[in-house]
Amino acid sequence: MDSFTGLRRMMVDCQLRTYDITNRAVLAAADEVPREAFVPEALSHLAYLDQAVPLPGTGRALMAPMVIARMIQTLELQPGEEALEYGGGTGYGAALMARIGLRATLWEPDAAALALAESALRTAAATDVTTTAKRPANDSFDAILVSGACEIVPEELFSLLRQNGRLIAVDGFGRSARVKLYQKSGSTVSGRPVFDAAAPVLAEFRRPPAFVF
Repeated sequence: MDSFTGLRRMMVDCQLRTYDITNRAVLAAADEVPREAFVPEALSHLAYLDQAVPLPGTGRALMAPMVIARMIQTLELQPGEEALEYGGGTGYGAALMARIGLRATLWEPDAAALALAESALRTAAATDVTTTAKRPANDSFDAILVSGACEIVPEELFSLLRQNGRLIAVDGFGRSARVKLYQKSGSTVSGRPVFDAAAPVLAEFRRPPAFVF
C-alpha cells in the first residue's frame, strides 16, 4: 500500500463516513479515484486534507473531499444516468460520478483548468469522462454537480436538466453558505437547502457589485 492509498482510506473513514456519507457506491468511488492526480504535484500533500485545494494559474479550486462526496450522494445518482460537472477545475467530481457508473461530462469554461483536467483524467485512468469548454453538445442531463459556491442562483444551467433532473450547488459564501438541491418538474425548477457547507466561489456566479450612493 503506497502512502496515497493509505491517506485515501483515512479520508474515507475519518472524513466522509463521519459526515453522514453512507452511500456505498460513493464511498467506494472515493476510495478508488486517486484524488492526488487532480491537484498540482507541488500541492499533492494537500490532496486528502479536509479543505479546498487551489489550482494555481486558474480561477478554480478543488472542493473539500467531504463536501463534494456528500453533494454527489445527495443527487441520488443511478448507474447509466448522464451527469454533468460544471466548474469542476480538474474534474475530480466527474471522475467520481463516472466511477459510480454514470456517463459523466465535465464542462469547464476556464481554459487553464480544462487543460489540467484533461491531464488529470488521463493520469487517473478516467478517460471515459467527456470534457468540454463550451455548452455540451448533449444538452440534457439527469444530474448536474456545480463544483463551487454561487452567490446568485445558477439559472443558466437549469435548461440543461431533464424532467425530474437534479442540480446541486453551494448557495452563498462563507459561514452562511449551504448546499442547495434543485429539481425540475414540468417547467418549474424548485430548490431546498440540504446541509451547511462552504466552497470557493465560482466567478461566473458572483453577485454583481451593488451601487452605493
